[in-house]
Amino acid sequence: MSQTSRAPGSSTARRLGRWVLGAFLTFAGVAHLTFGRESFRAQVPPWLPLDADLVVVASGVVEVGLGLALLLLGRHHVAVGWVVALFFVAVFPGNIAQFVEGRDAFGLDTDLARGIRLLFQPLLVLWVLWSTGAWRAWRENRRRRARA
Repeated sequence: MSQTSRAPGSSTARRLGRWVLGAFLTFAGVAHLTFGRESFRAQVPPWLPLDADLVVVASGVVEVGLGLALLLLGRHHVAVGWVVALFFVAVFPGNIAQFVEGRDAFGLDTDLARGIRLLFQPLLVLWVLWSTGAWRAWRENRRRRARA
């Protein structure tokens, strides 16, 4: 089967990328709920009108769920990809707040380190859209609609 006739996200490289990201998210979610809880609290912006611990626990549960979805829901990987990408966008303000307010967590104790971390969030969005085939499926759907 040629690469162009495959389902989006079905190549070996994409599958491996999806599994690595799924494992990473699952691990991060478990860290939210256990050993990394205090560090994750440092990322919750103080202006957020919710209890920081509630945000950490809720986001940890979501991350475990999203990670497992990436690992186990191969048939629905395109939809899962869009949901994970939206999650990464949703948590980005917390990363920005950590940078702007100079809060230390995860060994990020300088503005340079916190700034470099900010650059990786868009890469995570691109990674999930690529590895799940979500971006490719969206483009193919647009082409089909344009021809119809």
